[in-house]
Amino acid sequence: MSGLLRRHRDFRLLWCGETAGKFGTAVTGVAMPLTAVAALRADTFAVGLLSACGWLPWLLIGLPVGVWVDRTRRRPLMLGAAGLSLVVFAAVPVLAWCGGLGLGLLGGAALLSGAAAVVFQTAYSAYLPGLLAPADQSEGNATLHGSASAAQLVGQGGGGFLVQLVGAANGLLATAATFLVSLLCLLGIRYREPRPDRTGERTRRSLRAEVAEGLRLVSGDVWLRTLTLFGAASNLALMGYQSILPVFLVRTAGLSPGTVGTLLAVAGTGGIAGALAVRRAAARIGTARATLLFELGLPAAALLIPLTTSGPGVVLYAVGGFGVSAGVVGGNILKASFQQAYCPPALLGRVTASAAFLNYGTLPLGALLGGALGAALGVRTALWITTAGVPLAALILLASPIRTARDLPSRRAAEGVDAPDGDRLARP
Repeated sequence: MSGLLRRHRDFRLLWCGETAGKFGTAVTGVAMPLTAVAALRADTFAVGLLSACGWLPWLLIGLPVGVWVDRTRRRPLMLGAAGLSLVVFAAVPVLAWCGGLGLGLLGGAALLSGAAAVVFQTAYSAYLPGLLAPADQSEGNATLHGSASAAQLVGQGGGGFLVQLVGAANGLLATAATFLVSLLCLLGIRYREPRPDRTGERTRRSLRAEVAEGLRLVSGDVWLRTLTLFGAASNLALMGYQSILPVFLVRTAGLSPGTVGTLLAVAGTGGIAGALAVRRAAARIGTARATLLFELGLPAAALLIPLTTSGPGVVLYAVGGFGVSAGVVGGNILKASFQQAYCPPALLGRVTASAAFLNYGTLPLGALLGGALGAALGVRTALWITTAGVPLAALILLASPIRTARDLPSRRAAEGVDAPDGDRLARP
């Protein structure tokens, strides 16, 4: 257990709640598409469309949620989001027992849970800097991301076997239970945020004006712009192959749901390795160089995934998935720590939501792209196209100041002192 977990009670509760939620989300990532494939006989495009429904709320409500997060306390929003997820995932098995579950209702559940995830993730990213001292934020991000990877590992592995034992829809009851744990942990946190300042000019500004301000901050700053454009391109490719991965592994490679869960869990160990290695790598070679290592070098292993076959060929997926997971988690830790240090606290919700709108907004497009390519060209060919996009997306980083910098800038640079070459983030 890290030192921060031992000495910081509220962070420990946040960590427990977030880890439980990530475990449930991992089970959902296995159970939801397998419910569509096994119980509802969905085709490749329908499975891709279902994945798109889970991410579509980032496009629909991501930007106004960012303003909402900056205008109010974050913890009540997180509580509401966890409660909604609990209700949604408990309702799916009930509908299945009653014989009323169809692709439309399953897609609706994905939309609602996706909307809850938008609120929770945006509020959580802005809540953490207030809960932790600046010196603890790097350790906090690494701990949370590492535990999330471990939860994903166990959730995916357990999810596959759970589906085999009780059925795909019933497996979602485990997800509902994890969000109950998350809700109880959040309720136990003693820290109370100060009420946001609602006086002065900001109370007279419209929602549209504050959304536009967040977008201007992201688009006008070279560091935020680069990382956001890279995230959008990378997520398009990642979701492109992940949306059709269950179909590929079950129908093309001929693997059982239990084997699929085990493979996903093995690949997920890369996330734990990335979380453990990223702070040491950043200290040794610099945060900018570590970003290139984790975002460009390691994810190139994605090109092994389309070579997966039954038997010994499953090792190719394990190695490829491990490299992608390590790169994504390590890169996310670097990006989260940079953003929390670089952005003024009063703007963090809007900056987070504006970046996430573009980053996560490509996820439903990637899911639709993967499904369409799989239906038109075949699943394995679609995997070749989409996995090739994972390392190619990182070329955006090579066309930015990150290529020549040792470290990403800190808040001191954001305020105009000792900033590396490039645009500076100005306070409004």
